[in-house]
Amino acid sequence: MNALTDLPAHEAVLRDPRKQAFEANKLSKKLHREVGKAIADFNMVEAGDRIMVCLSGGKDSHALLDLLISLRERAPVPFELIAVNLDQKQPGFPEHVLPEYLRSRGVPFHIEAQDTYSIVKKLIPEGQTMCSLCSRLRRGILYRVAGELGATKIALGHHRDDMVVTLLMNMFFGGRLKGMPAKLASDDGRHVVIRPLAYVAETDLERWAAHRQFPIIPCTLCGNQDNLQRVQIKAMVRDWERQYPGRTDNMLHAMGHVVRSHLMDPRLYPFGDLKATGVPDANGDKAFDADDGCASPAPAAGIKIHAG
Repeated sequence: MNALTDLPAHEAVLRDPRKQAFEANKLSKKLHREVGKAIADFNMVEAGDRIMVCLSGGKDSHALLDLLISLRERAPVPFELIAVNLDQKQPGFPEHVLPEYLRSRGVPFHIEAQDTYSIVKKLIPEGQTMCSLCSRLRRGILYRVAGELGATKIALGHHRDDMVVTLLMNMFFGGRLKGMPAKLASDDGRHVVIRPLAYVAETDLERWAAHRQFPIIPCTLCGNQDNLQRVQIKAMVRDWERQYPGRTDNMLHAMGHVVRSHLMDPRLYPFGDLKATGVPDANGDKAFDADDGCASPAPAAGIKIHAG
């Protein structure tokens, strides 16, 4: 008896090894293509780079390291990777998991042990958001470690959805049009930070993590803060994507296609000096036209991401 014939059709497909292998190969090609494009579009990796990959133990940073290891084998320029994990001394943190995994992958690594957990728990009242302080502490430590290790780039595992959610967070709660760039200089001016997963959807990372069976370590410090504003915005974006597939890609696309004259920052565009020239301008305001934003969303098929 063939066990697959006793299953519902959709379950039989999911358990068919040939189908699984086909889907995994398809996903692999997509992820490598998107990461490779982000690296090329923003010149993230240069010959001789020593890239410090920040490995938290979550699906995103695991996928980042995994994909960079693979891409390094076919890259046109040589570069090094070193994985760095910050052990924040959270209760129950399995200290052996990442070293064992990294040794199995043959990746040089460094574990930095700093008890930021106690600091955050001491300074942040119960029930309040811990992410901001935790993030600042982590950032300072990782910048220091990058200098000590001689890293030329710091690679973070933020993906497409993180970048869109950050844009909306800043708009809704910060009153500013500011996103999460794919490449930037660190706030201390000493490092270059890169986000090679900038074009990658979180759902694809979830599928890749399941396929690759990464040893995932959840963050117990803030993972149970279900009312975080970021969690709410993320849920909203996912709901939008379900209703209108392709909307998240459109928002990311918009971040790379800024029309300064159609925003409201006089530091970026000389509104005060603006005069009628009598010369037609395709980018000029069409004040009496229907709002483009009221048009029906375009279908998702064929949407391409361009960063420049």
